[in-house]
Amino acid sequence: MASASAQPAALSAEQAKVVLTEVIQAFSAPENAVRMDEARDNACNDMGKMLQFMLPVATQIQQEVIKAYGFSCDGEGVLKFARLVKSYEAQDPEIASLSGKLKALFLPPMTLPPHGPASGSSVAAS
Repeated sequence: MASASAQPAALSAEQAKVVLTEVIQAFSAPENAVRMDEARDNACNDMGKMLQFMLPVATQIQQEVIKAYGFSCDGEGVLKFARLVKSYEAQDPEIASLSGKLKALFLPPMTLPPHGPASGSSVAAS
């Protein structure tokens, strides 16, 4: 651990669940819901504008929660928290689920083209 001085307090999987739950709840707070709605309206369902308008608001909301757990109150703190959560996702289905819920709050759903393996051999030439 070479950079121990700048490292946030390590969270256990259980602590990560608590923090993720608090972050998700923070998005439901009336003032934050209004901020996210305004950003969503400004983005007009455009992916580039989503990144421009929604991501900064989502980052600020997360920062307000995670700073109480030893993460820096900046973009780097949010990235460190995201990496920590990602490291637990494969081991803990509940963390993976909470992480998915969090991402769904500020990232639009990704739609795949309809021509996937699920369509099987029912693809007919018209």
